[in-house]
Amino acid sequence: MTLWLATTNDGKLKEFKNLLMSKPVELKTLKDLGTYSSPKEDGDSFEANSLIKARACRAVVKDGWVVAEDSGLVCDGLNGMPGIYSARYAGDNARDSENTSKVLKMLKLRSTNRDARFVCCLTAISPEGEVHVFNGTIEGQISPTIKGSAGFGYDPIFIPQGETQTMAELGAGYKAKNSHRSKAIKQFIAQVLEA
Repeated sequence: MTLWLATTNDGKLKEFKNLLMSKPVELKTLKDLGTYSSPKEDGDSFEANSLIKARACRAVVKDGWVVAEDSGLVCDGLNGMPGIYSARYAGDNARDSENTSKVLKMLKLRSTNRDARFVCCLTAISPEGEVHVFNGTIEGQISPTIKGSAGFGYDPIFIPQGETQTMAELGAGYKAKNSHRSKAIKQFIAQVLEA
């Protein structure tokens, strides 16, 4: 089975590869297309943005399955922010370190509530055009400081529920078993690849 992953994020690609390596899948990315213009992610939810990306990829890819996902960090103390703006919380071209620093700064200024969760919505479109949606969440807290070097995005400030270390300290093995993205990917594997 050919599976097109609608992302240019190397961190996400690595997580998909790790979870799909033992599956009969030929994984391709937008880089394999040569030329591709990413669509404007102007949806009002993770699911809406995931669907926008999946449909844009399906419009140029005619073979195999297309998979897109939208994910982010939802902080209770920031009224759900950064949410769907997670990748650009500190600006359109912000680096991960700038986004994490802004979350820490905003929490320090606005709230003592550090409860948060990572949310992932994965949209898969079959070769026949059927749309399938899979969701994954992991609950936790925001660390007062940046810790760890594994992972990407907000991993260095997110402490999963029941743990004392950040996702970036816990590493790839932990993420492969427990992350919001791994939960959504595992649902896709169970319902599409192993059905």
